[in-house]
Amino acid sequence: MMLSVLDYILIALAAMAGGAVNALAGGGTLITFPMLTAVGIPPVAANVTNTVAMCPGYFGATMAQANDLRDQKGRLRMLIPIAAIGGIIGGILLLNTGEKLFRALVPYLILLASLLLAVQEPVRAWLVKRSQREGSKPISEKSAILPVGLAAIYGGYFGAGLSVIVLAALGLSLDDSLTRLNALKQAIALSVNLSAAIFFLFSGKVVWSAALVMAVGALIGGALGGKFAGKIKPSTLRRIVVAIGVGVSVIYLVR
Repeated sequence: MMLSVLDYILIALAAMAGGAVNALAGGGTLITFPMLTAVGIPPVAANVTNTVAMCPGYFGATMAQANDLRDQKGRLRMLIPIAAIGGIIGGILLLNTGEKLFRALVPYLILLASLLLAVQEPVRAWLVKRSQREGSKPISEKSAILPVGLAAIYGGYFGAGLSVIVLAALGLSLDDSLTRLNALKQAIALSVNLSAAIFFLFSGKVVWSAALVMAVGALIGGALGGKFAGKIKPSTLRRIVVAIGVGVSVIYLVR
């Protein structure tokens, strides 16, 4: 589809904001996806394009926590394939939903993602308390397979809020520190996003010009977000993003 110079500028700015938000608090998709639809890209194509464009950000976040993954190879061997399969299943469901139905689902998906982002801090606080309790051993680490698989399907379908879902699933199933679970979460989210993105490459739905602009903007935004990490409270930024997400969902409902 044809986009104007102004459209590309708006997409780039949204991607920069999304990259910065992801680096600081998470929830960047709540900014980038609505902008893609605002410039006229159909919802399914916008979601597909967003998934492909945001892959570098997931990769960078995973590499930044690689040290905490080195002795979790058994978990990675168990959960990464499940995450990849779930991401592809979610992608298949998305491409078979149809524009009309997905357009109707969009406001509810954005609202769900906003609510997930809003409960991120309580989830983290609960995980910290759980890790500090003595004797809190899971029945089996294999119990993480089902919740991670379901989260992966959601992530392949609509990725906003995926990290919160995966972190909660891991916290329910595994007995470990928040730092190590967070690193495992990043690797799982990368697997979900990457598998869905690779699947989408052959869908014919990717708006490549927008995806390239977004990828560059997200990288710049991520770098800027890292520099401001100590100057902006993530909780404050998270509230702003949640408010934006709720507002966008209301606008979609009204439209």
